[in-house]
Amino acid sequence: MSISKKICPVPFDQQPSNEFNYLKNSVTFSDSTINFIDAFKNLILLFILINLLLFIPGFYISIKSSFLIWEADVTFATFVLAIMLVRLYLGWSYVLKRLLSATIFYEESGWYDGQIWIKSADILIQDRLIGMYDVTPILTRIKKLLTFISFSLCLQSTLLIITFFS
Repeated sequence: MSISKKICPVPFDQQPSNEFNYLKNSVTFSDSTINFIDAFKNLILLFILINLLLFIPGFYISIKSSFLIWEADVTFATFVLAIMLVRLYLGWSYVLKRLLSATIFYEESGWYDGQIWIKSADILIQDRLIGMYDVTPILTRIKKLLTFISFSLCLQSTLLIITFFS
């Protein structure tokens, strides 16, 4: 939903509602807009895929230390998932900040000519509704998943260290 140039001087790609639509439809961020159970299933599938790609070649190197290799693979796959979730969180929180803000910083043609635009009341209300009812639940889901993944990563790395040094 584009705002006319007379009302909003901000370029199309830098308008917060258009940034939200771009993230919602992009390949890397679209999975975070689905419900919690489906997002969790997608993360589990990605976790299994990463483990299979890493564990199968490492298993043939040394069958004696395959448990240690498996633990390292699981820890690495969890770390990759944590990095992906942090990236999702940073992207959505940036859009939420721009949606909830009453002023928008934008650049017309380059870094040297930045401007600040004050939103009108109608646009501010519309953007805040999008932020509160669309983006905030996404950030809440990402925080829950990130908390679970970080707790799991701590346990896995502790188990890996104990196994490695014993």
